[in-house]
Amino acid sequence: MTTQQTLIIGASSDIGMAIAKQVQTDKNTGLLLISRNFKHADMQTSVTNSPQVTKIRVKDYQPQSIDHAITQLAQHNQAPITRVFVCNGILHNDTIKPEKRLEDFDAQSFIQVMTSNTLTPMLWIQKLTPLLTGKSPCTFVLFSARVGSISDNRLGGWYSYRASKAALNMMIKTAAIELARRAKNIKLIAFHPGTTDTPLSKPFQKNVPENKLFSAEFVAKQLLDIVENTPIDQSPSYLDWQGETINW
Repeated sequence: MTTQQTLIIGASSDIGMAIAKQVQTDKNTGLLLISRNFKHADMQTSVTNSPQVTKIRVKDYQPQSIDHAITQLAQHNQAPITRVFVCNGILHNDTIKPEKRLEDFDAQSFIQVMTSNTLTPMLWIQKLTPLLTGKSPCTFVLFSARVGSISDNRLGGWYSYRASKAALNMMIKTAAIELARRAKNIKLIAFHPGTTDTPLSKPFQKNVPENKLFSAEFVAKQLLDIVENTPIDQSPSYLDWQGETINW
């Protein structure tokens, strides 16, 4: 019998899939998966071939598509959503690279990075809150990064990515102040997964010590443990993969 549900946004990402696989071992937990693309091989096998799993495909992460996904989510209300993971974001693509110096800064790339890493997660907070508000506790995790810490910035560079994660952190902290008044059951966490062996980090793994390059499965396990052990305290948390607090 399903007594709770876990929602994963960006479910076809490596970490999103790893979370889904581990959550699926709990027969009392339903899985709600949102993604633009469910064609990944792992998404075609064990993760999705189960009555516990509901897939919601979105065309993109524009406001209209998010509203459509929320409408579909509202139909799956047989059990409360007790965990939300927003896993998507961007560091680089074919045209975007992290800036090493001021001359590399590009306005259009900055807008794309800010939209993906800050605006889209904020829209999910905004649109999901009415569905999550209630008596059941809900931990809402958004993937941030240590480089989003203003006080911890010692190396410089990566202007757009740093700014997008710092802005996301501010959104989380500000939203938590409001939710402490109107949705005391929701806990917001900004999560730094560490350097994970995924396409996002692939170009930057060369100088990462072997014991600091994590598998998606390891990060998923760490995160689920953190969620299990972090109280719903009407205050935002900015945590790394060890559950240690990062300075905002």
